[in-house]
Amino acid sequence: MAEEIYKTVSHSKTTISELMIPAYANFGGKIHGGLLLSLMDKVAYACAAKHCSGYCVTVSIEGVEFLQPVEVGEMVTMFASVNYVGNSSMFIGIKVIAENFHTGTVKHTNTSYFTMVCKGDDGKPRKVPALILETREEVRRFLEAIKRKELRQSYKMELDNAKTNLAVDNELDKLLTERCKITAIL
Repeated sequence: MAEEIYKTVSHSKTTISELMIPAYANFGGKIHGGLLLSLMDKVAYACAAKHCSGYCVTVSIEGVEFLQPVEVGEMVTMFASVNYVGNSSMFIGIKVIAENFHTGTVKHTNTSYFTMVCKGDDGKPRKVPALILETREEVRRFLEAIKRKELRQSYKMELDNAKTNLAVDNELDKLLTERCKITAIL
C-alpha cells in the first residue's frame, strides 16, 4: 500500500489579479458577474491543480454572493486556498478583493467555495494529497468545510424528501402570502 502524501495549505495558495477593462462591463456599467465567476473558476483550478499535481474539474460552486459591484478600472485580486480535501475532491475557498487606484479604496466583493475533483489520465477521479494544517485559521477552515459538506448533504436529502412527499393540496396555503397567481388546474 502506498504511503499517504501530505501537502501544506500554503503549498498551493494561488493569487490572480486582473485589471477590469471597459469590455468586461455589463449593460449597467459594472463588471459582469459571469466574468468574475470565470476568473474565480480559473483561480480555483490553478489552486486545486497545484495541490494534486494534476488535471481538475469543477464539481460545484457554493456561496457566490456579489457583496459589492466591481467597477471598470479597478484591480480585482482573487485569493484561493485548499480548505479541505476528501479522497479525490478539494474544497477551494476564494476571496475576491477590488482595489480602486484613484481613490485608494479596497473592498471585499465576493467569497465563494468551489469543489474541485482531481482526474487521472484515465479520466476517473484520482486520490489527492492529504492536507497539513499549520495554523488555527487553516484548522477552522477545514472544520467549516466539513460543516458545509454536512449541511449540503442534509439540504439535498431534505429537498429530495420534499419533492417525493410534497402534497400540493396540503401546501397551497403557503402561496397565499407569495407573489404568484395560480392558473393551473389542481
